[in-house]
Amino acid sequence: MSKKRLTGKQARLRALMEEATVDCYTDEEAQVGFMTTVADSVTCPFRAKVIGEDVEVVGLREAGLGYGVDAVCRYKDKDYKINIHSLEWPKQKPEGFEWIEAYQAWLGGQG
Repeated sequence: MSKKRLTGKQARLRALMEEATVDCYTDEEAQVGFMTTVADSVTCPFRAKVIGEDVEVVGLREAGLGYGVDAVCRYKDKDYKINIHSLEWPKQKPEGFEWIEAYQAWLGGQG
């Protein structure tokens, strides 16, 4: 059976996944590799929306339970942790957004 040919974006995401997990032997190690890479590569702060309200994402951190990334969102001078899947991303994505896409692809089993 032949392997399915990857699109340019799929190939790029695969390369990022491999880069983030190059020295990882378990899923737990891969999670740490991705979190380190996401934290180092995605430029905060940036604007986004949560349930239609404008927020400022001031940081990204590992979710408290299980795998995932929480966005630390500032709204009316208070900080809230929101799962990144709940963000409405702006048209102009923050620098390093491709790492979030790669992490989401890895979580979805595309790695």
